[in-house]
Amino acid sequence: MSEPLASTTTGAVRGLRRDGICQFRGIPFAAPPIGPRRFRPPQPPEPWCGTRDATEFGPAAPQRPGLLNQIGPAGTSEDCLTLNVYTPAPDDAGRPVMVWIHGGGFVTGSGSLAWYDGTSFARRGDVVVVTLNYRLGALGFLHLADLGGPEFGASGVNGLADQIAALRWVRDNIAGFGGDPGRVTVFGESAGGMSVATLLAMPAARGLFVRAIAQSGAAANTFPPQVAAEVTGAFLAALGVTDLEGVLTAPTEALLEAQDNVVSRLMADPGHVSGMGGLALAMPFQPVVDGVALPTEPLEAVRAGSAAEVGLITGWTLDEWNLFHLMSPGGLDDPRLLARLDRMVGDAVRGGGRTIAETYRAARPDADADEVWCAVLTDWIFRLPALRLAEAQHRHQPAHTFVYRFSWRSRGFDGRLGACHALDVPFVWNTLDRPGTELFLGEGPPPVALAEAVHDAWWHFARDGDPNHDRLPTWPAYDLVTRPTMDFGERVEVVHDPGSAERVLWGELR
Repeated sequence: MSEPLASTTTGAVRGLRRDGICQFRGIPFAAPPIGPRRFRPPQPPEPWCGTRDATEFGPAAPQRPGLLNQIGPAGTSEDCLTLNVYTPAPDDAGRPVMVWIHGGGFVTGSGSLAWYDGTSFARRGDVVVVTLNYRLGALGFLHLADLGGPEFGASGVNGLADQIAALRWVRDNIAGFGGDPGRVTVFGESAGGMSVATLLAMPAARGLFVRAIAQSGAAANTFPPQVAAEVTGAFLAALGVTDLEGVLTAPTEALLEAQDNVVSRLMADPGHVSGMGGLALAMPFQPVVDGVALPTEPLEAVRAGSAAEVGLITGWTLDEWNLFHLMSPGGLDDPRLLARLDRMVGDAVRGGGRTIAETYRAARPDADADEVWCAVLTDWIFRLPALRLAEAQHRHQPAHTFVYRFSWRSRGFDGRLGACHALDVPFVWNTLDRPGTELFLGEGPPPVALAEAVHDAWWHFARDGDPNHDRLPTWPAYDLVTRPTMDFGERVEVVHDPGSAERVLWGELR
């Protein structure tokens, strides 16, 4: 069988077939963001003559190896703006399209990880899948408006601008790969979920997708310009430069070293940058609300109808913070727990930290101080932003807003992971057999039926805006009275307003 061919606006591409699915890898969706294009918005890709080989993945954005070693098979380079397409056939079938935005705290990740293999989506759902790379860390999110003026006014959202450029490529080219540019779903996890929710607020993204899935990340991870400027100041100091030229010409490795320095300093002294708070200290590089490309806080924009036409799924894993806690010393006692909670909320909750601890312990009578802390951070950073995003979009899409919780507990690390952050990713992709999943899943037979239930819900939603299928109980749209939530656990069932006492407690902080 001959190799698959497809046409794009910049030239023809030749892909490969694997397991009956056509793959096109490493297609440029923007010009290389190097030299004079460094720290500037993405530019259109340059055309080529003849047929371009699209059988190898492109390099990931410059980064350090992440928690899951998320660099991918092609190494790293500043010339990283490529995407990959998985399709049953490059024909004129007009299939639904799913565009994946990877996670990694805005500093690591790649669209070419084995977990993100779109083969199962293409085969089971007859959909076209696109995965992509975008600029990370300082190259993607350093706020340079104060140094460079209007020309660099949007540098704090360059990573998101890259995602929008990829979505524009999909709009203009995906029909040649068997996809329908009018039925695009954007989905992502962690920083990818945060990206998805932020795209809902960006005028340049409007009309490029009709559905969105935000996993373990919502519309709560941006900086105002004044906080971003402080991060920039810390970064310049770490880089040892004082002007724009020093940043523009610094070697890539020097930029990464400066990033490491900023992260380490903020972890040791969260108050070094005002407005970050102790819970954002590990993510100093985030999208910046610059007033133009990102006009306002994403949640505020969504409430006002910035994505009124978009259907939404959003949710979290039951024990998100357990993954990060596994890498920390732990050993909290109750006095230290209360002190941390007091610092977190101050006087915003009547009774301060003690009220929070008592509320969480009421539902977890056997929990020790570390377990209470993990439950609090899971809610603060992941669950509550997801619920607030669902509430905001429910105003505009009451019939097409859905909420889930992933509660299947890992058997790895003696059960200490629980239903931790990122555990749901290979279930969504139906890639439980890929390298690295055994670390998360633990010993025993893989929960294939659960993976198929989650996976099929995602592509059904991409197909027609409804995640229901015959492997699920009826999944109702979200409402603000009963708050139905699909729980993907040992049993797949709908639960109503899980963790209601904690949700009501945190409502005081809105």
